[in-house]
Amino acid sequence: MELNSLTAISPLDGRYRAKLAPLGHFFSEYALIRYRIRIEVEYLIDLFDQGVKPLSPLSDAERAFLRSLYEEFSEADAARVKEIERTTNHDVKAIEYIIKEKIDASGHDKLIQLKEFVHFGLTSQDINNTATPLMMKEGIEEQYLPRIREIIAELDTFAAEWLNIPMLARTHGQPASPTTLGKEIAVFAARLRRQVNELAELPYPAKFGGATGNLNAHYIAYPTHDWQGFAKSFVEGTLGLERTYPTTQIEHYDGLARIFDCLKRINSILIDLCQDVWIYISQEYFRQKVKAGEVGSSAMPHKVNPIDFENGEGNCGLSTALLEFLSRKLPVSRLQRDLTDSTILRNVGAAVGYAYLAQGSILKGLGKLLVNENAIARDLNANWAVLAEAIQTILRREGFANPYEMLRDLTRGNASVTAESLAAFVDNLEVSDAIKAELKALSPQQYVGSATQL
Repeated sequence: MELNSLTAISPLDGRYRAKLAPLGHFFSEYALIRYRIRIEVEYLIDLFDQGVKPLSPLSDAERAFLRSLYEEFSEADAARVKEIERTTNHDVKAIEYIIKEKIDASGHDKLIQLKEFVHFGLTSQDINNTATPLMMKEGIEEQYLPRIREIIAELDTFAAEWLNIPMLARTHGQPASPTTLGKEIAVFAARLRRQVNELAELPYPAKFGGATGNLNAHYIAYPTHDWQGFAKSFVEGTLGLERTYPTTQIEHYDGLARIFDCLKRINSILIDLCQDVWIYISQEYFRQKVKAGEVGSSAMPHKVNPIDFENGEGNCGLSTALLEFLSRKLPVSRLQRDLTDSTILRNVGAAVGYAYLAQGSILKGLGKLLVNENAIARDLNANWAVLAEAIQTILRREGFANPYEMLRDLTRGNASVTAESLAAFVDNLEVSDAIKAELKALSPQQYVGSATQL
């Protein structure tokens, strides 16, 4: 079978390929090859700029040519790299060879004469441990963060619109002190915003130091040159990453683990959101917009299932499972390195992909929500017992003896607590008429504390 959306093993490249197309620019095999070429090219340009003999700064035309190798990188170029790799059985060496091929065909004599400075003094991990964080950084900044911020913006809008809709809260699944619908939505927006702000500030660490992290080859060739300064300038200035030093042959991955852990926390918050909205839909607090022709069940025509939030929950879970493994495994490597990180890192795109897919589902689901204020009000009106906290607190303020116990006996397990039964209870209290009036003025709709003051 030929590979297409129907024959792909992974649903990310199959069923959901169209929804994840923007991520292919950052996390595909094609993207990894292009980022590796970008690292090699930018390293070569900076190397020439060092002016160590026989090198000298490149002309504008030579720089433009080299940068075209990744700026104009095509699928045909990627296929050529894979063809070379079938011979070398080494993916980064294939990158070096295609760059040399392109230089030989360029007509730039200086580059042709000095092409052995491609990959000069480097090991493959100097390329992988810069290409991977760079593709992650740009993928997160250009695709992931805008989408999650779109979710936050939608939640902010809902929080403002629904701020004054009083709603029965539930703790342990049981009726509890009232809140407002908007405030509860604002909780999720605030939680997400905090994690997104942290994610946006986290540095993307990169290793650049030769075969065992000491720049041995650089210093043996040019002992007096400041290669440590060069490495820091290249990684942090040219690439915009944060250089990790000292290292073994590979980056520690401790910094990437921090990023993965932050992504996991965002997934957890979104799962919590999906589950709460799912319950609100089941309670009819929300209804969902319907689309002509869609069905909710193959057997039950009436159903409008909350599938977007179920899909969001499921794909967040898949993403988290991958991120958990990545953050736990990658920082562990035998001695100066083993190769387990190489195959594992190829799944970073899948981890981000499932999260991105989940976020798309959640956005779609949020766009369908319609508030059913009648159902919310009906549920609140049916639970006057939640005022027990308010009444006993006022009585405590007045020095009344054992108010908690009295309200407990009145309300706990009593399904018939109503406005009338509470009023009768208040009438029998030995308190002033002013306090009785204060207590009788209470209602579940007004007992929302500071929820409307966001």
